[in-house]
Amino acid sequence: MLTIVQPRCALILLLAFAARAEDAPDAREILRTVRVAETAQDRALSGRLRTGAQKIPFKLTMRDGAVRWEFSDPPQTLVLRLGENASSLEEITPDGKGKLAAARFDDAVRGSDITYEDLALRFLYWPNATVEGEQTIMLTKCWQLVVAPGASASTYSRVRVWVAKESGALLKCEAFGRDGKLARLFRVVSGQKTKDGLWILKQMRIESATPKRGGDQTPTYLEIDAAE
Repeated sequence: MLTIVQPRCALILLLAFAARAEDAPDAREILRTVRVAETAQDRALSGRLRTGAQKIPFKLTMRDGAVRWEFSDPPQTLVLRLGENASSLEEITPDGKGKLAAARFDDAVRGSDITYEDLALRFLYWPNATVEGEQTIMLTKCWQLVVAPGASASTYSRVRVWVAKESGALLKCEAFGRDGKLARLFRVVSGQKTKDGLWILKQMRIESATPKRGGDQTPTYLEIDAAE
């Protein structure tokens, strides 16, 4: 759910169904476009997770089809690999390296509103995917999809996503819990342009659903520093 880049190569996939501009493309093809957009870059960035007064810095590296998150104090590295048929989230600690256990997917990452399942982006592979329509988000035309895990194990019952038509970038996600109620909301707030002309994420807001009036009072912000 943490789209960082909007690469030009995503346009190649979109050309496959551009001729049918009046018809929505297959939902699974849209999700594949998102996966390509997530892994197509070779770039190193820095940023932070900010929740209230707490700021957690990280280094983010995208290379060879993998997205690598590096935290310190205590040291922890998370490596996301988006394959053709499934994603894999590995954790590297001073004690060693291993695939993150499914039992931890509902745990918060560094005390933020982001869970390990959110970072794993498993919903991009869910078998039940439907295009609900079109909507404009941040002046960008998007496909609106809803995806469900089917028999796949997940902390969510479904996720509604908004995907930019021209780039494959995720601009907004609504994740619903097993009880069918909204559990988490992801929304891109702003983007930035790199020196090589690509738009990448600058700030994303992540909110946990709360029954309290006024919503989440301490949302998490994923912020990326100025890119080269």
